[in-house]
Amino acid sequence: MNSSRQRGFTLIELVVVITIIGILAAFAIPRFIALDREAREAALNGLAGSLRSSAALAHGMWLASGSPGTVPMEGQNITMVNGYPNLATIDNTITDLTGFTYAPGTGVFTKSGAQTPANCTVTYTPPTGPNLPPTIVVNPNAGSTTNGC
Repeated sequence: MNSSRQRGFTLIELVVVITIIGILAAFAIPRFIALDREAREAALNGLAGSLRSSAALAHGMWLASGSPGTVPMEGQNITMVNGYPNLATIDNTITDLTGFTYAPGTGVFTKSGAQTPANCTVTYTPPTGPNLPPTIVVNPNAGSTTNGC
């Protein structure tokens, strides 16, 4: 007699494996969902740092050039206000603004892809007087878990 034996998993083994996968998914999925929000927040903080650096570089060039009305940066003429870039030209001091849109009238950089774009912004405000630095603010709601950034 030819006795052939089938090989495979038992029903109990399959149920145990599916249960373990379900438990792992229950913990992993919420963590992965939060990653896109955290990535946008990191991009906002990176842009804010880039704005601070580029404004300081433009200010240094302005001082070294004898305080002219414009300074050249990245092949662009940057118009200066109280020694720092104005709203119309601050975006030209940064070479790569991929993923952001800029509104020159308000100085607001908005992160693309946010659920609520108004909560995912960086705002640049030129100095209001001589010997004052510009103000660069990451939207204070960007770190909130319910803001839609």
